[in-house]
Amino acid sequence: MQDTNEKHSGSSRDISSLPIGVFDSGVGGLTVAREIANKLPHESISYFGDTLRCPYGPRPLTEVRTFARQISAWLTEQRIKLLVIGCNSATAAGLETVQRELDVPVIGVIEPGARAAVKATAARRVGVIGTVATIDSGAYTKAIRSLDAGITVFSSATPRFVEMVEEGLRLDHNPFEDIMAQASAIYIRPAFQEIARDYLNPLKRCQIDTLVLGCTHFPLLTPLISSIIGSEIGIISSAEETARDVAETLARRGQAAPDNSNPIYRFATTASDLGEFSALGSMVFGRPIKDAQRVSIEQLEKALQDKEN
Repeated sequence: MQDTNEKHSGSSRDISSLPIGVFDSGVGGLTVAREIANKLPHESISYFGDTLRCPYGPRPLTEVRTFARQISAWLTEQRIKLLVIGCNSATAAGLETVQRELDVPVIGVIEPGARAAVKATAARRVGVIGTVATIDSGAYTKAIRSLDAGITVFSSATPRFVEMVEEGLRLDHNPFEDIMAQASAIYIRPAFQEIARDYLNPLKRCQIDTLVLGCTHFPLLTPLISSIIGSEIGIISSAEETARDVAETLARRGQAAPDNSNPIYRFATTASDLGEFSALGSMVFGRPIKDAQRVSIEQLEKALQDKEN
């Protein structure tokens, strides 16, 4: 990624060739990047995974907000035309702040997920699972009830689910193309099922008919979650709805990449082990990740300082 402080000047045609920026605390946000790549096959993507500071969930919202501001500043230095905060914790903590600070559109994953849940629920009883930071923020409850105040929202923090996703990826030996299809074989294990029951049975007793996966790692656990919660309960991942928002925003601004564009996917991370980041990330993204760039915490801090100055 080229380091430049150029502003987003020029025509919509010039801007249309720029990539979409996406970031998360690790590889979970690649579920969102994957959906964007599938829905918008001509768009380039610049993805940032803050693996060194993952997980964000147990951290204070003020700290996560600072991380979001740092990464957003760094990504905009690389020149992007739109930013997706592909992390529920970072969306809850920093979406409004980042939207005020950047000169490009910024889309979080909570509002799209909430909108999809409101459309899906018939009983108007919605469950939400996520990290401690996301659940404690109350962001999903606020977003869902702002769309339909008659919906009852039942929220539960499921912090060990992120660990389970990471562990499952490391245990798996399938080619990266097969990870989503093979998720049931990877994650439906007795130890994982016991943890999932502890988290999900209380929500099931609340008679919800829709469950929002309030963490971008969680779609990989869908077969496990469905096996516990029941196939009659709809499971909502914000990735598809977020990709739809991205497409609509770019179309409305006249900044969609031309249909003859060849997309370029770039990846950067704070991870100390680039090989592991690339291997695990390839499994989630569904495409090979090569030549990932390592970015230090000091570089992120400097990007924010430069922006503030």
